[in-house]
Amino acid sequence: MKWIDAGPADSLPEGGAVCVAAGRRMLAVVRSDGCFYAIEDVCTHDGAELTGGAVEGAEIICPRHGARFCLRTGRALTPPAYEAVSVFETKLEGGHVWVRAG
Repeated sequence: MKWIDAGPADSLPEGGAVCVAAGRRMLAVVRSDGCFYAIEDVCTHDGAELTGGAVEGAEIICPRHGARFCLRTGRALTPPAYEAVSVFETKLEGGHVWVRAG
């Protein structure tokens, strides 16, 4: 797996999310409570992008139907989603957020 530069850490505000391409996958990179998370940017309920959803603690809420996903584990926390999304390791280096994705 390789590391992908998701951009400058200071450009992602607290509670914000950006979409980053990782090959054929799109990832949501999220900043919450001072931590950076990366998950697959797709709701497992209907394929909506998660980056447009609200972030509350370590959860992101699908903007279309309100399903919640854990940013740490990818687990679907509420209906209508029941399947987890993939999660990816993040690190800060040189003032940038890096995501480990293949």
